[in-house]
Amino acid sequence: MDNASRHFDVVIMGGGLAGLTLALQLRERFDGIAVLVIERRAHPVPHAAHKVGESSVEIGAHYFSSVLGLKAHLEQAQLRKFGFRFFFSEGRRDIDQVTEIGASRFLSVPSYQIDRGIFENFLGAEVQRRGVRFVDGAVVRQIDLCDDDSRAHRLSYAHAGQTHHVSARWVIDACGRAGLLKRKLGLALPNAHEANAVWFRVQHRIDIDRWSDDLAWRERCEPQARWLSTNHLVGAGYWVWLIPLASGSHSVGIVADPRIHALETMNTFDKAMQWLQTWQPRLYDELDGQRHSLQDFAFFRNFSYGCTRVFSAERWALTGEAGLFLDPFYSPGSDFIAIGNTYITELIALDRAGRPLGAHAQLYDQIFHSFYDSTLALYTDQYALLGDAEVLPVKVIWDYTYYWGVLSQFFFQNRLADLAAMGSLREELAHCQALNLAVQAFLRAWSVVSAKRNPAVMLDQAALPWFAELNRGLGDVLDDTQFRARVRLSTAQLRALAGEMLARACTEHPALDGSGLRALLGAADPDDAQGVPGAAGASGSAGVTASLLAASV
Repeated sequence: MDNASRHFDVVIMGGGLAGLTLALQLRERFDGIAVLVIERRAHPVPHAAHKVGESSVEIGAHYFSSVLGLKAHLEQAQLRKFGFRFFFSEGRRDIDQVTEIGASRFLSVPSYQIDRGIFENFLGAEVQRRGVRFVDGAVVRQIDLCDDDSRAHRLSYAHAGQTHHVSARWVIDACGRAGLLKRKLGLALPNAHEANAVWFRVQHRIDIDRWSDDLAWRERCEPQARWLSTNHLVGAGYWVWLIPLASGSHSVGIVADPRIHALETMNTFDKAMQWLQTWQPRLYDELDGQRHSLQDFAFFRNFSYGCTRVFSAERWALTGEAGLFLDPFYSPGSDFIAIGNTYITELIALDRAGRPLGAHAQLYDQIFHSFYDSTLALYTDQYALLGDAEVLPVKVIWDYTYYWGVLSQFFFQNRLADLAAMGSLREELAHCQALNLAVQAFLRAWSVVSAKRNPAVMLDQAALPWFAELNRGLGDVLDDTQFRARVRLSTAQLRALAGEMLARACTEHPALDGSGLRALLGAADPDDAQGVPGAAGASGSAGVTASLLAASV
């Protein structure tokens, strides 16, 4: 490509996970669309690339495998994840003597542990195979946006010692935290979630299954492959992740509320190891003899942030970390890439059809931010309860049910842009959002007074039939009527769970204030299941907390 100006339908600034997947989605959706991806790093990138975001969950995994058609790569070149797993192992080496949360078997809908280096190298080659112009080792120098619908945006970038000029109908910022458009347009927005993270990778497989010689403990899971989970070692104010990568490396991260664990206590590898020696000594033992296998180390202060706007009728948008970022807990990063890229694709479809963008761009932005706000509530001021082996298991069940029952339904059923369906379910969605906020506040209050018992049991999520069915049901293909019925059932299910949580906690702690949650449920007595419409049979069990205890092994 010479210095002469060239026109593209879409220019994507940034060829990481968000930008490359958007390019694939656009080529999959529109025949002949001209897409240019400008990427700063030279390809191929190293394995164990300096990235967070290795663990995918159901929305992101479905996006990669089904929407983009990458299932073969995920199954052959990445690792299938054995779900999330939590150990209340603070200060302990006897991991078989603490409470474990997790599934004893694989659930129906797959998710994956993704080596970002392997994946992004594959994506870089795949976008070119599908006809995308991909320029790596390039730096964007100038962006001139045009608000005149009849004229194109203009960009210049440096590559191989030359300056290149291009024009584009659409400009997408997918350049990560550099946030080119965010800085240019003043879109940065802080949020209320304050947390820091450090992470590193070692060329060493951390096989958590071998942390105990107790055969009965090992055999709680089939297969005996806990190491394939996203393992969380949790304590008050922090969690530590263990994520295996297909390259043979293992990713380790510490994420903490700075009010409880200061970043300065862990912001070098040596400090992080000292911190682990105190708070997670069994992991320290595993890593101490592997210091030579360290591959990288990084940290982020205040990693969570928002953005005033991510989609514009003036034919620009932000995706991935260029827009907003929540928290790595529950691994929502690839989910929000999938959702954001889908809305961008829908806006480009409207534009290519000659339809006005104003109303849709505004509505999609509002919906996207509503999903963001609902998910942010799972994290804000919640880190103090992460070490509570009584309250966190209930929170995890609630958070999953909210995720699978509401947000995931819209993505799996291809309803993100179905404004009619969202309009017809407006009351249910607003109620679920209000319930979630009230439940998160109640969980915080409950943890303050809980006894925080930590028995040597596994709380087996796979042994909850309704929970396993909620996961399996993500694969159902629903018509309009069935989809609305599914979301309404999820609303009833969430109400039932909230009522059960309220009853359990207030029975054990009569002074606990549950008035806010009780008011939303409309039940004068938390023990009165009749006061919670749809509760009978909604969870398919006698109660989530009782079922969790019954499912313990």
